[in-house]
Amino acid sequence: MIIDVEKFVTAERPFWSELEQLLGRLENEPGFQPDLAQLRRLHYLYERTSSDLAKIATFSAEPETRAFLENLVARAYGEIHETRRRGHRIRPVEWFMVTFPRTFRRHARAFWLGVIITLAGTALGAFALMFDPDAKASVLPRMFANHLGDPAKRVAEEEKSGGTAAHAGAKARFSAHLMRNNIQVSVNAMAFGLTYGIGTIVVLFYNGVILGLICADYIIAGQSKFLAAWLLPHGSIEIPAILIAGQAGLVLASALIGRGSRASLRERLRQAAPDLATLIGGVAVMLVWAGFVEAFLSQYHEPVIPYSLKIAFGVVELGVLWVFLARAGLKPTTDEQAEGGLPAAKLPQST
Repeated sequence: MIIDVEKFVTAERPFWSELEQLLGRLENEPGFQPDLAQLRRLHYLYERTSSDLAKIATFSAEPETRAFLENLVARAYGEIHETRRRGHRIRPVEWFMVTFPRTFRRHARAFWLGVIITLAGTALGAFALMFDPDAKASVLPRMFANHLGDPAKRVAEEEKSGGTAAHAGAKARFSAHLMRNNIQVSVNAMAFGLTYGIGTIVVLFYNGVILGLICADYIIAGQSKFLAAWLLPHGSIEIPAILIAGQAGLVLASALIGRGSRASLRERLRQAAPDLATLIGGVAVMLVWAGFVEAFLSQYHEPVIPYSLKIAFGVVELGVLWVFLARAGLKPTTDEQAEGGLPAAKLPQST
């Protein structure tokens, strides 16, 4: 084939420059994710440049141009046929909005088992109080000492000040104390999975006993509205968070037991570790929110804040949380779309 080399190079150089710029972005910008049109353009430029290289390879008078095209084609080939997974940037928002709910759904059975254990403890706590009103003095830990007296009397005192007297001037410190305590309980619920789940079951059951005992005490005293307005704003997040921590503990126990798995103990624990870290990390985020709400909203009562408003806030929170855990992360992310869809191992399961 006879071609005018100078004319040929002049006509094709814009395509070579475009390919070089695109390769430069792929190589130097880790966060660059080309869309489908850009990927098609890259493939077209690669094929065109490869064809140009074949045409010019016979002209010994153009060694520099040939070397330039060989380098360009080799780089494009490497990018197009790259099989290694690219390194992932740390994306906290995507982790919480996508990875966390997917992980939750993947272990939904462990969550519901934790719910059943907690409900059993709640029923026992309620029955214990009904048959023996003095049981709360024996069961409630010291941090719940303010619930040992008559609920009606406590409600009257709280409403007299509207809750503004409680922890006045120290809301931030109180909030931090709540977060630390709840996160500690949650970490224990997960870590006790190392006892093959027995410790986790005890923690969930005991929390259920405390919850049932306090709820029954206020309901019997005719203070159901106060109880709902006090508990729902922070409890609608805090209680599910502790249940998810228990879910993590049961997942850890399952990995230790290894029922139905031929993998070694080390391999089972290695596989479970990312999910455990994700679950407990999500729990920590939820408890930080619950701590703020408990310190800056739950502790205020009528006439400062109407009970109906606090109850509505808690119900909305619970609804949003339910939708988030059930629906978030169902669609593939941008990275997953570029890699051909949602990996089978990450497919969300129905709750």
